Amino acid sequence: MARKYSNAASKKVEKVMHERKAGTLKSGSGKTVKSRKQAIAIGLSEARKEGKTVPKQKIKKRKKS
Repeated sequence: MARKYSNAASKKVEKVMHERKAGTLKSGSGKTVKSRKQAIAIGLSEARKEGKTVPKQKIKKRKKS
């Protein structure tokens, strides 16, 4: 089975997690990120923008009511 993420993408996420731990990671709105899941999402998003091998984001479909 092939890897989902490249080593470069993993390094990017690792770097972002260190920033979160140090309290220097900011979200788009400028607030400090405290959530682990949000930090990983930011790392993958940055890796995607740099052209690293990362799968596309899953888009949730909302029910029409």
